[in-house]
Amino acid sequence: MSAHTHTNRPWSLCYLACLLFLLMDPTITFSQTTNTFPNKGIRIVVPYPPGGGADSNARLIAQKISIQLGQPIVIDNRPGASGVLGAELVLQSRADGYTLLFDTFPYAVNAVMRKLPFDPIKDLLPVSQAINMPLILVVPTSSAYKSIKELIDEARSHPGKLDYASYGAGGAAHLAAEMLKREAAIDWVHVPYKGGPPAVSDLLAGRVSAYFANPVSSLSYIRAERLRALATTGRSRISILPEIPTMIESGYKDFEVTEWNGLFTPVGTPPTVIKQLSQAVQEALENPDTRSRLLKMGIEPVGNSPEQFATFLKGQIERWSSLIKSNGIRAD
Repeated sequence: MSAHTHTNRPWSLCYLACLLFLLMDPTITFSQTTNTFPNKGIRIVVPYPPGGGADSNARLIAQKISIQLGQPIVIDNRPGASGVLGAELVLQSRADGYTLLFDTFPYAVNAVMRKLPFDPIKDLLPVSQAINMPLILVVPTSSAYKSIKELIDEARSHPGKLDYASYGAGGAAHLAAEMLKREAAIDWVHVPYKGGPPAVSDLLAGRVSAYFANPVSSLSYIRAERLRALATTGRSRISILPEIPTMIESGYKDFEVTEWNGLFTPVGTPPTVIKQLSQAVQEALENPDTRSRLLKMGIEPVGNSPEQFATFLKGQIERWSSLIKSNGIRAD
């Protein structure tokens, strides 16, 4: 054996030992060793059933995010407990940006109405708000109410006679109706359903008086003149229903309720990864095709920074905390 070979053997053994350590240690990922993101597919957990509004929006937006990041994106539906089950799943995942939560309006309400197994402010970090979606107060076309004023006048004249549908306690439809109860000083009855479709079905049949529906579930019935739109809940009118006034225009100056969707990641995710994900969402929502498709459904594309999304969430939690306390609203 040559002297040269003998001299380098300890360095060779050291190199092999380090390599084996890297290969055997499950806590060290390829991304950590190369400092690149992303280098594999990404999973987006949607904590609601397939076919719903959140699922449809997630799939549409994920297609464009996938192109921006150059990696496949898989949508994983994990419904249950108003989004809590899906959030828990994400929190059990590694904080590396490869498992994200796509949540909606109840995320901010759960922070107030429910005792959660995690802290929605500290345990999950906002990445970007994807969309805003104002609601539409609708009644059957067979209804006698041609305006929001007529509906409210009837509710004031006959307390407890009118009822309203929702797709569950704490949802946007429920809290919009509770806000109208407070702001208009009316007394009407909550009829919760297990989802939007059965609520719309009973509304069409005239079994319930009114419903704050989202555009995705109600536009086709409004266009077919099976439902009558009385008002919308955004700050400005919906572009595809320009003739329908907002609640603000109807005399309720602070009445703004919008369903929203946004992406979250577990605390501990590197800031550079969060920034890259946020930029991908923003670029995806700037895509003309994506914007056009969303706007045609009555949905407003947003796409903002983590800081802007965090500010929005803080405002949402404060807003709904006030209403929940003033109206004595409970989760069940």
